[in-house]
Amino acid sequence: MSGEKNIAALIKGMTPKLNSGEYVFCTVPDISNINRTDTICEFKEVEGVTIVIERNKADALKLKYEYVASWITLQIHSSLEAVGLTALIATELAKHEISCNVIAGYYHDHIFVAKKDASTAIQVLVTLSEN
Repeated sequence: MSGEKNIAALIKGMTPKLNSGEYVFCTVPDISNINRTDTICEFKEVEGVTIVIERNKADALKLKYEYVASWITLQIHSSLEAVGLTALIATELAKHEISCNVIAGYYHDHIFVAKKDASTAIQVLVTLSEN
């Protein structure tokens, strides 16, 4: 099942959902000490493995982090080949001084914004989808 590629359809149907909880980005040299069911995602980089994990789990593992985020899921099945969705969302959020970190899953795009910006980010995205 392929995802939506049309940018207008993606924006109109994105239906942003604010997931509960607080999330952090951490880097670890060795992922083997982390229970893989605890991570939201992970990405291997030369310097280490970046993980996104719930803040309380990071605290329990005594992991260091600098950024506490809220997680927004766009509930439309977007194609990995869709052009412009990330750019449009980042541009709209930037107009409101909101930084975003986007992670594309197979079915959905996931946006991490600073915890303090979560409600404004949802409002911006809902307004974008309605216009």
